[in-house]
Amino acid sequence: MAEKADVVVVGAGVMGLASAWALARAGREPLVLEQFQVGHTHGSSHGATRIFRLAYEEPEWVRLAQEALPLWRELEAESGEQLLDLTGLVDLPEDVDRLTATLDETGTAYELLSAEELGHRFDLVTDCYKAVWQPDAGVVLADRTLAAFARHVEVREQTVVRSLVRGGVETDCGVIEADAVVVGAGAWAGELVPRLPVIPTRETVSYFRLTDDRAAPSVIDYVNRETYALTAGPGMLKVGVHRTGPPTDPAAAGTPDQEIVRFASEWAVRTFPLARPEPIAVETCIYTNTVDARFVLERRDGVVVCSACSGHGFKFAPAVGVRVAELVTG
Repeated sequence: MAEKADVVVVGAGVMGLASAWALARAGREPLVLEQFQVGHTHGSSHGATRIFRLAYEEPEWVRLAQEALPLWRELEAESGEQLLDLTGLVDLPEDVDRLTATLDETGTAYELLSAEELGHRFDLVTDCYKAVWQPDAGVVLADRTLAAFARHVEVREQTVVRSLVRGGVETDCGVIEADAVVVGAGAWAGELVPRLPVIPTRETVSYFRLTDDRAAPSVIDYVNRETYALTAGPGMLKVGVHRTGPPTDPAAAGTPDQEIVRFASEWAVRTFPLARPEPIAVETCIYTNTVDARFVLERRDGVVVCSACSGHGFKFAPAVGVRVAELVTG
């Protein structure tokens, strides 16, 4: 006899867990199925931090981040944990006027800073003539976030979903019938949902030690290959180059791209006061990309899909979860 559940959520990454959290708040009883364990290192959601920001050139992304911010605060209140560390964001755009026009349109606070002011206030070195400082930004504490979401829902780890079936899912332990199914399986979503237009890539990130334990702002440098940096803990800096990884099989063991490590190291040495120029650690993570860097968030034949996030979704997770819950319940 098949097991029965109210809503099955496939995947306990940030989007799957955020969706389950929002479903529980809407009065549903989600069951999250995870093929590994919460916080595993095979996908996109693991690690200490992810960038949180309101600064985007496109108004729709700014508004989604604005929608997410109070939900992050609600999750913090529920969990009793700090999940956002708003040390600010330094944005080095190619088109300052376009970015500031969007921030003005959406009522987002910012300051324009010269290279000299960046050096004075943050000890940062850049050749950009103008930077945009956005104070309501910084990082999401990623590992804490996964634990906070998971605390409110039932998660069944080490359970592989082999396929979607009519009225439920087939797992390695049998069929689970459900009134609704949500696929938040990241790079594995394409194996479950036919013709899902996503491409997993393996991205490289490097970690550096700063000269002290300062609260470093997040930085996005669009002039230099969209290189980004964010704090990964006291005195620790995480640096990557956005969407530069090759297509990958998420089940394969990944190796860092040494060219990206060298580029990130040279950029970090120029930009930040580092204790030493070599990274103290290097790792890979998975992006699940669409061709235009937008998300997949839609209902398909009775299944709600909330993958992919194209490498910039973590900050929006609670707002995406609410939208998933609306698709399921509406």
